[in-house]
Amino acid sequence: MAAANPAAAGRLDVTERGLRLVLIVAGVMMAALMQTLDTTITNVALPNIQGNLGASQDEGTWVVTAYTIAAIIVIPLTPWLQGRFGRKNYFLTSIVGFTIASMICGSSGSLNELVAARAVQGAFGGGLLATSQSILRDTFAPKQLGLSQGIFAIGAVMGPALGPPLGGFLVDNASWNWAFEINIVPGVLATVILFLLLRDPDPKRSLPVDVPGVALLTVTLATLQYVLTEGERNSWFSDPVIAANGAVFVLGFVAFVAWELFGTKTPVVDLRILGSRSVIAGTVLSMVIGIAGLGSAYTIPQLTQGPLGFSPTESGLLFLVRALPILLVTLPLVFLAARIDTRFLVAFGFLVLAISNDVLGYATTSDSSFGTFVFPLILSGIGIVTLYIPLSIAVLGTTTPEQGPKASAFMNLALQLGGSVGVAALTFFVDQREAFHSTILGGTMTLANVNVRALTGTVLGNAGARVAELAHLVDTQSTVLSYADSAFLIGVLCVASIPLVFLLRRPRRAAPAVRKPVEISE
Repeated sequence: MAAANPAAAGRLDVTERGLRLVLIVAGVMMAALMQTLDTTITNVALPNIQGNLGASQDEGTWVVTAYTIAAIIVIPLTPWLQGRFGRKNYFLTSIVGFTIASMICGSSGSLNELVAARAVQGAFGGGLLATSQSILRDTFAPKQLGLSQGIFAIGAVMGPALGPPLGGFLVDNASWNWAFEINIVPGVLATVILFLLLRDPDPKRSLPVDVPGVALLTVTLATLQYVLTEGERNSWFSDPVIAANGAVFVLGFVAFVAWELFGTKTPVVDLRILGSRSVIAGTVLSMVIGIAGLGSAYTIPQLTQGPLGFSPTESGLLFLVRALPILLVTLPLVFLAARIDTRFLVAFGFLVLAISNDVLGYATTSDSSFGTFVFPLILSGIGIVTLYIPLSIAVLGTTTPEQGPKASAFMNLALQLGGSVGVAALTFFVDQREAFHSTILGGTMTLANVNVRALTGTVLGNAGARVAELAHLVDTQSTVLSYADSAFLIGVLCVASIPLVFLLRRPRRAAPAVRKPVEISE
């Protein structure tokens, strides 16, 4: 086996033990949490940012959009950047750049300055998660793959869950600036720890720069993200700017794939890794997780802070409810993943996530309280962590250490894009269903309805106010029903994804060949 994979056999064994292992894990987790927190922490702070910097709501959304576009461009470039500059150098540079950009974000005095700093922050943060995953894989012994991915899942899943309540707390008790400045201390600590202790499994290599590939990738992902972010707000393809970006995306995507596969011998993104059945299945399933997990993370605050009237703090606390089972289930799940075919665990995770969304859909009414959401969100947390850890094990367990970073990059890109697709699709779906329910409910609001007559009353002077109240009730009920429908839609998507799970190959149970230290002599 080792002879068949000389690249893996020639890698330096960077497995750690004892205090070094604990410190490296702590440093890597701080870096991962910085990145994942920043995907959601700013959402709560946006109204304050807009008010303080004199920006409209549409202008303020670029604080999120600029970060996301920069991050998704860098994610697929991460394996090439690791090889070109060395994984340790790249990771440390990303942490330092992300930390400095966070400081600039926190001290920004104008919206343009903040958006520019957020783009820089996203560019440095894009590779943090995928690199963290590959570092943890190599730092633990091969037989501890499940444990390494369980620890990684805590950072990957807990960060977005902790973002809203933490952002709400910082805004309420300090200022919006702290939503960014909170990264400074963990950024400095992670840099120092990893600079002193982290080792490279491979020496950096003089890889040529695939300029056309980088340019096509940038154009393709940037235009896709722009369409997903701005499409609903600008009536989708009826808007000429959205239509133009959509056309550029399609042409750029086709050109990028053709160039990377046939136009260059040194592609910046190794698309051939998608020839692995497990990697392509894992990438598709990661996108579904992004749609279901990150999509619901968008719709639930819209529902609770909108028609249900929750405060930002109450809405944020709901995500802590979903985060709690992640902490409780992770270690038992790692134990099970070592003994059960991980594909069955992934299928079970999709089933639990589907059930949680169905329960949420049935429980959602205009009278829903905080307690209404507790049980379905606990189920949702169990489902997400039961998906994330076994899926990582199932994919990485079938790849070599050299292929691992490439697979991680595609899965993290799919997760991020899945979130963007989910938000765009669910926003459109909710709007359509709201119009549908409004039409149906409005059609029953006639004087032939006994309840309508009772509400409007018989006194002419009072009828106008009563009719306005009735219209408000119809709008509220239509909105609530549309969000319930979105939960049912996510549930259907999760059930439909279960057959795809069995396209994954069974992970190898035996520990891979021991990786030998790199020899100096040629």
